Amino acid sequence: MADLAPSARKVQDAWRALGVPAEVVELPGYTRTAAEAAATLGCDVEEIAKSLVFRMGGGEAVLVMLSGRDRVDETRLAECLGEAVGKADAAFVRECTGFAVGGVPPVGHVRSLVTLLDDALLELDAVWAAAGTPHAVARVLTRDLRRLPNARIATLRERREGTSVAA
Repeated sequence: MADLAPSARKVQDAWRALGVPAEVVELPGYTRTAAEAAATLGCDVEEIAKSLVFRMGGGEAVLVMLSGRDRVDETRLAECLGEAVGKADAAFVRECTGFAVGGVPPVGHVRSLVTLLDDALLELDAVWAAAGTPHAVARVLTRDLRRLPNARIATLRERREGTSVAA
């Protein structure tokens, strides 16, 4: 852990500041996408927590966390926020979080962000979350995700075929 990249170290320090016992590790393989992370870690893609940044209508950022197997339903997201949302480009993501796309963690951002947790993510005991670089991750108990500043829980994922999602 002493040799963590500066961005990964920042994430480790942010978890510690929240009192969360997540340990950042840097891996030889890429973790930029949920599929890459799952393959590198040898786990199911469901166990990967995606951290996605969206731009709200007023130009503010919102961080959405959901399982690697799911996609954000942007209509639900807009309804939850009460305003239009759009995908953020890489420059906006870096400006709001301090991290590049593919390594955006749930903590340690340069700005305070509204964070929305998809309720299905919290059904898991633990997940792997990005930790500041395309090679760094941290295993986090999902109950600890509730400690994230400005965190709210909502149903944000698209419906999966053959299942129903409560509104």
